[in-house]
Amino acid sequence: MKQRSVPAQVRWEQQTQRPLFGLALVFAVAYAVPIVRPDADAEVKWWCEAAEWGVWGAFALDYVIRLLLAERRREFVRSHWLDLCAVLLPMIQPLRLLRVVATLLLVGQRARMASQIRLTTYVGGAVVGLLMFGSLAVLSVERDAPGGNIDTLDDAVWWSFTTMTTVGYGDHAPTTGLGRVLAVGLMLSGIALLGVVTANIAAWFIARFEKDDAEERRQTAAIAELAEEVRLLRAEVASLKSVEGVPEQRR
Repeated sequence: MKQRSVPAQVRWEQQTQRPLFGLALVFAVAYAVPIVRPDADAEVKWWCEAAEWGVWGAFALDYVIRLLLAERRREFVRSHWLDLCAVLLPMIQPLRLLRVVATLLLVGQRARMASQIRLTTYVGGAVVGLLMFGSLAVLSVERDAPGGNIDTLDDAVWWSFTTMTTVGYGDHAPTTGLGRVLAVGLMLSGIALLGVVTANIAAWFIARFEKDDAEERRQTAAIAELAEEVRLLRAEVASLKSVEGVPEQRR
């Protein structure tokens, strides 16, 4: 019996998933260096800029190759519209923030995971990624803003954490329009991730309860079967005693 061949698109995605994640880490470092070290040399900043665009270009090339390998290209475009938006987003306006959003979207789309353990790992990675990129993005926007109070990386991380958890102490807040857009994005992302975690925990409990119920039903059925066997044995013993008692009465 012949095994069904794996589609070329699936093979490509399996082979390129880890390299693209590695490129995403390169992007994270290239994005963080100019923000954490604003006094870095111009050459360092140029290389970081080139690395950012290079990683985005790799993801864009990956999308094009997947599209060419897809058996139904129109269906691929319809089902992967978010990938297409992420590829085109940085081309609309060459802002570094758009490259951050695009890279996060592309990494998230390539990290589709089904099992609960993998989903938990994915959610944890998404939380760390959003905290890191949110902190760096708001710091780059608010550091030189008039009247801004997010001046250091510590302030930015604290603000991102309180914003994602929707606590919002108010000790640090963005003053620019772009910073407030970041705040809205982090709040929505935090709510969405909290919903995913809650749903995952609920699904785990439901699966556990269903497993316990199935085990209880199995044990109940086994007990009922054993009780039926005991009843039949008692009936057989009783019939044997009655057969043995007839000759004794005749004597």
